Amino acid sequence: MKNEPASKAIRVHPENPRIFEFRGKPRVLLCATEHYGAVMNRPFDFRAYLADAAQKKQTLTRLFTLFRELQGPVNPYSTCKPESPDYIAPFARTGPGQALDGQPKFNLEQWNPEFFERLHGFLSLASAYGIIVEVVLLSNTYADSIWALNPLNAKNNVNGLKEIHWPEYLSRRHAEVFGWQCAHVRKLVAETNRYDHVFYEICNEPGGGVPAEWVASLARSPQAGLAMPTPGEVNEWQSAIAAVIRQAESEMPNQHLIAGQAATDWRSAEQPCDQSFHSLPLDIVNVHPLPGTLLGGKCFDLGKFMAKELKLRALRDFCLQSYAWPRPLNYDEDNSSTQYKDVDAWTIHRKRAWTTLLSGGHYDMIDFSITIHTPAGTPESRRCLRTWMKHLSEFIHSVDLVHARPLPGFLKHQPPHTLASVFAVEGEDYCIYLADDRELAETGVGEPITGAISFDLPDGLFRTSCYSPATGLYSPSTTLAGKDGAQIGLPEFRHDLVVRVRRD
Repeated sequence: MKNEPASKAIRVHPENPRIFEFRGKPRVLLCATEHYGAVMNRPFDFRAYLADAAQKKQTLTRLFTLFRELQGPVNPYSTCKPESPDYIAPFARTGPGQALDGQPKFNLEQWNPEFFERLHGFLSLASAYGIIVEVVLLSNTYADSIWALNPLNAKNNVNGLKEIHWPEYLSRRHAEVFGWQCAHVRKLVAETNRYDHVFYEICNEPGGGVPAEWVASLARSPQAGLAMPTPGEVNEWQSAIAAVIRQAESEMPNQHLIAGQAATDWRSAEQPCDQSFHSLPLDIVNVHPLPGTLLGGKCFDLGKFMAKELKLRALRDFCLQSYAWPRPLNYDEDNSSTQYKDVDAWTIHRKRAWTTLLSGGHYDMIDFSITIHTPAGTPESRRCLRTWMKHLSEFIHSVDLVHARPLPGFLKHQPPHTLASVFAVEGEDYCIYLADDRELAETGVGEPITGAISFDLPDGLFRTSCYSPATGLYSPSTTLAGKDGAQIGLPEFRHDLVVRVRRD
């Protein structure tokens, strides 16, 4: 009988450090989610959102607790961009005086009961559905205009903080600001420790090395020559926040996983990942797929932000490169095509999600069809994207996740223009995902693909069938004898197909 942990929270699986164990079962993280504002945005109906997420077998959602994003032309309606009167922060708005958004200033010494009532309502319902929640404690603030929305900005509260430049928010340069960040973290940990279905992300999209010319306020500041925090300084700050989480939970019933990533270097636009897997105090490595993602001495172009790029080979190869290290990899916010709410964009994300999961990773993309007016998405996104994610969730959880591993190089032959991702329990169950890896602008993308695959199979009889990621249906099965150079003729397909070979 295996030793049961004292903590009942989701954990890294003790027999396979690349997946999770949740309520006694292996679990892979997968979601097409909204933009994290379910609690902070008062009009958002999180009950409708969670009901649809559960029906679509989504296993994860992310939840921002303090960061508020600025409305803009690319995605003006995301739930993380509430109108000022509708923004619910952890801190109470007491005044006197107005914050920069025209509403009463915050008092950082008073918690906001409405926020925590909504937080517990959301978490309790997600728990009932069995949906894991990534609680995002802090975030990059990106620019003066977004920093202007933050309750910890000196102009937005009554607590007499010193004014700082926005990049310094992700550092320990200002003891008072860091103290309030720690108070926020401790409060969130204390409120959520009871739940077994949460884990914490230290900071969304940490970054350092911001060039001084990017900071508009520096031009009129006596600190104009001040160097902004380096990536190393930001990572030191992240480690300090992680220590706050660990210390806060040290005498609590549950100890939760901590997710995060090493700070991006804004000067070079490089996203280094080696520290995330090796030295930072993390249990889960989050990566936001972007060009310039570095791991093990290699640079991976995982696709430009919202550029409708597939970049499937790099996405797969990064997963495979990271698989040697015993920390789960989560593509935590894939924004390859998310501003385009159409079938082409959703098909890109379907391919990226299947490739990621069958290469040993976890996957989260943003479904921007979800707004305060459409909390379960649009009819078209539910029919396509969200149903496709349901098929993937059902498929991946039909596999023996504890013993399955990526199997690169398994195929000896495959049709032209296809990329293969193979996830297998060797000798027992082979899941072969084939995707048209051509970009949208390339000739022939999306046209019918035919041909065959071949591979070596051990002795014995196997049942083979094909599975459609678009319909969620299997073909009738046929028998295949194990041998070197076993071959399967493929039915005609568009975009992607799964071949499953299981021992009879």
